[in-house]
Amino acid sequence: MSLLSRYMLKQNLFLMLLILGIGTAVYLMTDLFEKLDDFLEAGLGFSTIALYFICKLPLIISQILPAVFLLSCTVQLCVMSRSKELVALQAGGVSFMSLARFIVYMGLFWAVVQLGFSQYLGVMGDVESRRIWSEEVRGKTAANAIVHDIWFLEDEYIINLGVAHLNAETAENVTVMRILDDGDTIQEVIKAKRAVIQPDSWMLLSVVRTEPGSYVVSNLAQLTLPIQQKLGVFKTVSADANLNRLSLWELGGAIDRLEASGSNVEALRTTYHQKIAYAAAVLIMGLVALMLLTWKDSLYINISVGLILTFVFYALFTWFGALGERGLVNPVFGAWFPNVLFAVITLGRVLWYTRSRVKKTSAMTLSGSAQ
Repeated sequence: MSLLSRYMLKQNLFLMLLILGIGTAVYLMTDLFEKLDDFLEAGLGFSTIALYFICKLPLIISQILPAVFLLSCTVQLCVMSRSKELVALQAGGVSFMSLARFIVYMGLFWAVVQLGFSQYLGVMGDVESRRIWSEEVRGKTAANAIVHDIWFLEDEYIINLGVAHLNAETAENVTVMRILDDGDTIQEVIKAKRAVIQPDSWMLLSVVRTEPGSYVVSNLAQLTLPIQQKLGVFKTVSADANLNRLSLWELGGAIDRLEASGSNVEALRTTYHQKIAYAAAVLIMGLVALMLLTWKDSLYINISVGLILTFVFYALFTWFGALGERGLVNPVFGAWFPNVLFAVITLGRVLWYTRSRVKKTSAMTLSGSAQ
């Protein structure tokens, strides 16, 4: 590693840790003031409260990392420009593209860090912090996860569950329609008051079995069907579930299982791609900082404009993500469009600026040679 790379790396890490510490502290203080009354009312000790916020740290870091990287790069580049370090580098034969490559490499590094924090430490910490909040603060337990009116398809069966107890793997008011191979004819309709999901089958209790073709109705105390679907997977699509809380590999498995059962997975696919796109947003913010430097070297102006562009990016990220989840646009397009848009604009500006500088330098060199 060259002397310049070590110098810029040391400077960038210092600014990243400083701004990250300030941003995390502000986030935690805001959250603490909002929840302090609830903690005191629940009578929790300092250790439990501290554990709650420690568990939230990885997710907080992953959420603010793109903005932190933008601010750190903006401060670093503007300070170098104002102190004439960039001029000295150019005079020493170091091109602007060398500076841009350093920012890109750092952006890739922090993007990997963001993905690791959000999908591993962030997920584990979020699970524990939600457990503390629901069980010890709100007095709730995870055993009451209930979803109403679930429809799905498995082999020749169309299944509707009136009430599904996801953690207990039981259901009530169950309707199962068995379809013939042509897909248009119902061979039988099975209604049951209760279903117990077993490892390799479903056991239905208090069953009424109807054959529409012959109008034969039979009552059974219990009936076992070769249905493999587990109810736990529907936690990912329940009304109160937050899809962003699942890790990439959990979400990928849920998508495969739900798609195989005939469920709509556009919302899950959009969220899956958004997780990767948000990590890539760290690199995009570095390109934004480079773009701003090609326009102004004022620290205050660039920070202000950079924060405005960050809010615009987050707004587009949320908006197109919602369009993808609702099936109005392709999930991949909805997740990645803000990244692609900002990448095209920032790279276009940086390349145009670099080309202009090269032409200007060449013209000055030719003019000097002519004299």
